Amino acid sequence: MANNTEQSIIKKVWTLATTLSGQGVGFTDYITQLTYLLFLKMDKENRELGEESAIPEGYQWEELTALDGTDLLKQYEETLDFLSRQDNLIGTIFTKAQNKIDKPVYLKKVITMIDEEDWLLEGDVKGAIYESILERNGQDKKSGAGQYFTPRPLIKAMVDCARPKITETVCDPACGTGGFLLAAFDYMKNQSQDKEKREFLRNEALSGTDNTALVVTLASMNLYLHGIGADRSPIICADSLEKQPEKLFDVILANPPFGTRPAGSVDIQRDDFITETKNNQLNFLQHIMMSLRSGGRAAVVLPDNVLFEGSGETIRRRLLKDFNLHTILRLPTGIFYAQGVKANVLFFTKGEPTRDVWFYDYRTGVKHTLANNKLERRHLDDFVACYNPDNISSRTETYNVETEPNGRWRKYPAEELLKRDKTSLDITWMKIEDTDDRTLAELMADIETKSNNIASAVAQLKELFSELNLNEVNE
Repeated sequence: MANNTEQSIIKKVWTLATTLSGQGVGFTDYITQLTYLLFLKMDKENRELGEESAIPEGYQWEELTALDGTDLLKQYEETLDFLSRQDNLIGTIFTKAQNKIDKPVYLKKVITMIDEEDWLLEGDVKGAIYESILERNGQDKKSGAGQYFTPRPLIKAMVDCARPKITETVCDPACGTGGFLLAAFDYMKNQSQDKEKREFLRNEALSGTDNTALVVTLASMNLYLHGIGADRSPIICADSLEKQPEKLFDVILANPPFGTRPAGSVDIQRDDFITETKNNQLNFLQHIMMSLRSGGRAAVVLPDNVLFEGSGETIRRRLLKDFNLHTILRLPTGIFYAQGVKANVLFFTKGEPTRDVWFYDYRTGVKHTLANNKLERRHLDDFVACYNPDNISSRTETYNVETEPNGRWRKYPAEELLKRDKTSLDITWMKIEDTDDRTLAELMADIETKSNNIASAVAQLKELFSELNLNEVNE
């Protein structure tokens, strides 16, 4: 029943999304408007059950369903403006809310579709519906929403290794639509029936930050639909890198955004940072290192350059000397919505030096695409078994130089890594032939990325030569 309801609603939502797309309303804009309207509709359903309204009179669902035409547009825009200025969960969900469906007939269609459904379903069902809608949006290449998504099987494997406890605090400083926080919540929620612990989990344990208003809206709604943060969202709209953490956390799970900082962002000047760098991912790594309490643990997705780039050497040395960087999972391409991404998961604990770094090579000879052989949780079963979350001090290599030279699980002593050029952690030992069988679309995306990087480098060189009053670079 739940699954049929879920699939029916998702199909309805997506049919209308396709219609609106033809009228110039992007999928992400549509999903954001859907979020605003869903919250208003569920507030009405709550009131019908005798609960107090979270929405002030004059801005409730009935005011919208009673109107048409320009009157509807005006009322909707006034509602968004008013609710965006509230200082509670409502204000977070309606962060910087603006109407993106400016044709009354299409706004009316969305409202009518929502009004026909009963959205106050069991928490897991309505949460699953919304999560599925977000994932479908992430898969749409035109929307660009894929940048906010980490593959759910990878998230689950990371949580299964980090093993957050119901009494611990969990943070994601670049939370996107909340996938890591939801996975942690699902892992923790059945650990105890104690009322105080469960209240702590729902209202205090989780913290997320994102610097994009529409993502904060989607994440806050996502968690709300799963019963998290009923009065105040655990998500805030801010730039995690701008200032030192105000509190420390037991567990950090994250996939910080790849690429450079957005235009207009404040330059990073942090007294607590190990080194100054323009590399966004290295700065996020530093922020996460500083945000852990002593004994706290992290699992973080980071691109290959973090393992070898020169500006990251001092950070890697600190990670080996003051943290236990016990595990690095090397990931294949083809598992992220952004094409051609080469990434790793770094697992580390604060407050103890690294003795050995255990590498799991799930890249060499591994082929995944979003269309064929999509990453599933079972694909990471062997890694989690090797990781041995029950006792990470009791591990056994599958690599053997003579008998298993292509074993995927191998350890390197920290003292050996510290002697490597630039303390590089970019290590591959397997000899399996790794042919490139990416699709044409993936190859073109990779070429486009490299072209953009070259264009950016040329522009910087031009600027440098110009400042030195030299002749411009010949094109």
